[in-house]
Amino acid sequence: MAAVRPNLGRVLPGSSILFLCDMQEKFRHVAYFPQIVSVAARMLKVARLLGVPAVLTEQYPEGLGPTVPELGAEGLRPLAKTCFSMVPAVQQELDTRPQLRSVLLCGIETQACILNTTLDLLDRGLQVHVVVDACSSRSQVDRLVALARMRQSGAFLSTSEGLILQLVGDAAHPQFKEIQKIIKEPAPDSGLLGLFQGQNPLFR
Repeated sequence: MAAVRPNLGRVLPGSSILFLCDMQEKFRHVAYFPQIVSVAARMLKVARLLGVPAVLTEQYPEGLGPTVPELGAEGLRPLAKTCFSMVPAVQQELDTRPQLRSVLLCGIETQACILNTTLDLLDRGLQVHVVVDACSSRSQVDRLVALARMRQSGAFLSTSEGLILQLVGDAAHPQFKEIQKIIKEPAPDSGLLGLFQGQNPLFR
């Protein structure tokens, strides 16, 4: 009898969706905010090139302001929420996509809306790929522990470039040259080396 194959976490454009969580004006004080938004914008550009749908949420926009323009999310209708998970706000979007298998998750804050969204998505049987260089928190301790917590629960931790190259799959892809231009420069440093260095016990 063949052994059961582990969940490999493959990402394909036709069964993936990009979640963009709460990158709003009043959150500019979050650590590495410009870098996080820059990487999320890169993910959104690639998603548009590959036909991967994207959804955008805003946490209590009346008090926390709109999505920052640097994200380049023009054309996406932001979904307002107060819940610390994106899932209730995007429920209709999920229900209309029966082929959906993987969610690529960017935004803030890692220990709040990213963690709660991840747990809700995993509970629905979806694979979650947390884009680690596109998620942050005010506290880097909260960020670190939340990443470890999501990994313990079964989420995949990935970099933006790793996910982008999984999505495109082949250098012969008709959009590869455009995508190559987007990833030509490495993603900006968002403090991850400091979190992962020294064989951090939370990630063993």
